Amino acid sequence: MPTRTISISEEAYRRLKALKREGESFSDVILRLTSRSSLWHLVGALSEEEAARLEEAIAENREKAKRALERRAKQ
Repeated sequence: MPTRTISISEEAYRRLKALKREGESFSDVILRLTSRSSLWHLVGALSEEEAARLEEAIAENREKAKRALERRAKQ
């Protein structure tokens, strides 16, 4: 595969290096970070019952967070 040489700032290099996993090249890091993530791989991962429980838990947590914010706003 052909390669390209690019110039990046020292700060950009440090950040990229910090994100680099063991055994991963800088090209691998860039490809991983710039790939478009999709949730399609999760389709069918949960049963309908599990999905319903998850939705309920999310709704409850949102309501708790909303109440907490309202309490803080009144203080």
